[in-house]
Amino acid sequence: MADPFLSILHVEKSFGSTRVVQDFNLDVKAGEFVSFLGPSGCGKTTVLRMVAGFEEPSAGAIVVGGKDITRLRPNQRNIGMVFQAYALFPNLTVAQNIGFGLKVAGASRADIDKRVAEMLALISLPQMADRYPYQLSGGQQQRIALARALAPKPKLLLLDEPLSALDAKVRVSLREEIRAIQKSLGITTVFVTHDQEEALSISDRIAVMYGGRAEQVGTPFEIYNRPQTKFVANFVGTLNVLEGTVTDAAAGKVGVDGGELVLKDRLGEARNGDKLSLALRPEAISLGPQPGRNTRLAGEISEVHFLGSVIRVRVGVGGRTVSLDTFNNPASPPPAVGEKAEISFSSGDLLVLS
Repeated sequence: MADPFLSILHVEKSFGSTRVVQDFNLDVKAGEFVSFLGPSGCGKTTVLRMVAGFEEPSAGAIVVGGKDITRLRPNQRNIGMVFQAYALFPNLTVAQNIGFGLKVAGASRADIDKRVAEMLALISLPQMADRYPYQLSGGQQQRIALARALAPKPKLLLLDEPLSALDAKVRVSLREEIRAIQKSLGITTVFVTHDQEEALSISDRIAVMYGGRAEQVGTPFEIYNRPQTKFVANFVGTLNVLEGTVTDAAAGKVGVDGGELVLKDRLGEARNGDKLSLALRPEAISLGPQPGRNTRLAGEISEVHFLGSVIRVRVGVGGRTVSLDTFNNPASPPPAVGEKAEISFSSGDLLVLS
């Protein structure tokens, strides 16, 4: 990785005796779009607020563009931030809201008007300049908030769950627009969200957070397909977890629900009798035998959920339930609850969780 543009180094934050961020480390390169993904209370917004300067770290350092900004005030950092609540000034027009930061910085009226026009064109709302926030939809207000953050030409953009107050269709549309704008400007961006689909769809990399720590940092492909911990595997996407027992460590054999799996070169230092958690995504499982899927387990259909193009089937196998996804086929109705079934998958698709 090239020299990072943003470095968060061993940062910690405590409120009283409660540690909400613990030894958090992350490097972000120039122009990269990185998301903090995790459940409520995991510390992701606290880290963002420390980068913005609204909270002071209890320990550690924050470096932007080679400069230590850890103790600088927010207005000394040249960072743009968009909040979950739009935080627009209700008594100012759209143009006045966008130009507010420039006015405070002492820019000339001509420069402010020019930059405001550029920002309105960027967010595709040139006709809204004279309107007030109450006259705009939620999606339009968040676009204005984004334009206001970008107007002073910040070197870093922070987005704190900016889409969570919007309805589903607007949220999808606006996240794609934010990503397109970020790419066109090439601005380094950190995005906070609890929505895994959101993070997977627009990020260059994702930092999955839990308990104030970064559990795993990687590309969306790596986070989804190669989770390194049980928490990441469970939090990102739907997951089946099978509990197995090592029956022959030398041969890589693990017993699971009456069947035996071969996990060569993936058992590490496990010994005979050790318990293992094995993860499997629903799309890696088929009903009935399929070419290339060398493992089969017998069960019974317990639930069938029609989701349009995809049908999610839950199969009782031994003492647990396994979910699998299959495409809708109008010529072939889905299985019925209570039917006997056999599921198949490749042992190579199993993840051994730590």
